[in-house]
Amino acid sequence: MCTAITYNTKNHYFGRNLDLEYSYKETVTITPRNYNFKFRKVGEVTSHYAIIGMAYVADNYPLYYDAINEKGLGMAGLNFPNNAVYKEECMEKDNIAPFEFIPWVLSKCANIQEVKNLLAKINIAKINFSEQLPASPLHWIISDKESSITVESVEDGLKIYDNAVGVLTNNPTFDIHMFNLNNYMNLSIEQPVNNFSKKLNFDIYSRGMGALGLPGDLSSASRFVKATFTKMNSLSGDSESESISQFFHILASVYQQRGCVHMGEDKYEITIYSSCCNLDKGIYYYTTYENSQITGIDMHKENLDDTDLINYDLIKGQQVFMQN
Repeated sequence: MCTAITYNTKNHYFGRNLDLEYSYKETVTITPRNYNFKFRKVGEVTSHYAIIGMAYVADNYPLYYDAINEKGLGMAGLNFPNNAVYKEECMEKDNIAPFEFIPWVLSKCANIQEVKNLLAKINIAKINFSEQLPASPLHWIISDKESSITVESVEDGLKIYDNAVGVLTNNPTFDIHMFNLNNYMNLSIEQPVNNFSKKLNFDIYSRGMGALGLPGDLSSASRFVKATFTKMNSLSGDSESESISQFFHILASVYQQRGCVHMGEDKYEITIYSSCCNLDKGIYYYTTYENSQITGIDMHKENLDDTDLINYDLIKGQQVFMQN
């Protein structure tokens, strides 16, 4: 499945783990300002904000998994099976296909308030990219430098939640994830005190016992709790190196290792890649399952006034520095 987070130091960061049992040969893809977005039901957009993110490019169209734009707005789609419900086309709304949702928002909006205004006119319509690429069941986290929201298209309609923790995983719905955090209010970064019974004496025999009960399994509900606890208590210096290093450490707390989640036959879910985007500088950092070295791509080092997509293949081979 997947986990997405935000994190702030001197700068603001946004990123995710993509957990799947297969890869679509995704690339870090930059969509410059004058690339012609051809939306299925709302026409063409030929001039827009530049975007950088991870995408599978099909027929010269960037199918973004996660991305940020040049204004510092980030967005990621995460698997939401059995809950995501896309609607029939509605004449009173802008009918946006699920695969168009990230480009539609990031091409037009600079901040969360503009996103909320745009969402008031959106219907996420039941439209496939192609017969070979049907619409994936997704929900989304959208973040600017100050706040985050979660967007879910469900049976009852389009739900928009203020996301105070800046974390998203998969099922269940976001409101249930937030309610579930009530069960963990006793967790602490401090050593525990004896609330069990004044008649008994207990030994604090290990560091970290204040967080006893913090989930460690790989289910989406448990990853939401663990990522939230880790992120909310995480400390980092303000330098770029310290900040992105800490960001990847937070994501690593819910990393999926090959062999732990069996998907049938010889398939196992793994963290295919982890990303960290600097919303202030427009830099997209990533690691892959095979390559733990952090690789960065700066969108502002490209010609953002161009019309053609710019693609960077992922560096997947492990990069080892031999010190002797």
